[in-house]
Amino acid sequence: MPHTDVAPSGHRIAPYMKSRIRRRTAGLAAALTAGLMLTAGPVAHAETGSVPVGEGPRGVAITPNGTLAYVTNMDDDTVSVIDTADNTIVSTIDVGGGPYGVAITPNGNYAYVANKWDDTVSVINTGTNQVSGPPIDVGGGPWGVAISPDSDHVYVTNDEDGTVSVIDTDTNLVTEDPIDVGDGPYGVAITPDGNLAYVANDENVAVIDTDTNLVTAFPINVGGYPVGVAFTPDGTRAYVTNNDYDAVWVIDTATNLVTGTPINVGAGPTGIAITPDGTHAYVTNRHANSVSVIEIEPTPSTSTSPFGSLGSLGALF
Repeated sequence: MPHTDVAPSGHRIAPYMKSRIRRRTAGLAAALTAGLMLTAGPVAHAETGSVPVGEGPRGVAITPNGTLAYVTNMDDDTVSVIDTADNTIVSTIDVGGGPYGVAITPNGNYAYVANKWDDTVSVINTGTNQVSGPPIDVGGGPWGVAISPDSDHVYVTNDEDGTVSVIDTDTNLVTEDPIDVGDGPYGVAITPDGNLAYVANDENVAVIDTDTNLVTAFPINVGGYPVGVAFTPDGTRAYVTNNDYDAVWVIDTATNLVTGTPINVGAGPTGIAITPDGTHAYVTNRHANSVSVIEIEPTPSTSTSPFGSLGSLGALF
């Protein structure tokens, strides 16, 4: 399964960060703000411009209709809203302390922002670009955010507590006690059918049944320091970035076992996203200031699927 590293020109390679605390808070700023140029693959892409946002950008999410991008700025407690038609800032929204992860409901009506320093989640009405209601109290150090396909529930990883909080979007209240998932949960993603949530912890991946909000399986060992999670569009594979081993692990979601060998990428892989057609995965490498592009190979069981994907990553984050 080949991959191509994509490095921005004019940027110094970041030194490796040995402190796990620093690694947890460094985020995806380099990948979000750097000019990225694809130099290999079936189609060449080039940087079309850059957009100045707030201080310390971390997470980014795009509305389902593709018209707006929401960027969390951890160091000035704001969210920048970008009009994707002309790449201009149309709004800057004050949220809680240390905004990090962000996700937008599939219906496009709201953005949920994890405020790491306040232990809260802010809700933004995307129609008005104003905060809707008071902040929602969650666990300690909220980091990643994922929303169910029906827009009914929001799953938030709490880095400092080793838990996941579940928010009911009808009431914007936490539904029950936090779910214990293991030390240092970071990335979270929900399967396309909405049945399971995968959570990357310090050393493994926990699986939550979204009907019962209970951890359903033994932790999946993916080595080292897993951070980001993404699913192929058909839901048959989960791709997990491993920050310590500079690789991506692939999980067969039918068995919850690792399949194949790890895919080597750049230094410090963190965020991951898979294209809607399921043919490629994009991985941000935080210590190399680069993006790796993984070509996803079809499997016999899914080769006739419109997604044509096996997997090699949601955002978040």
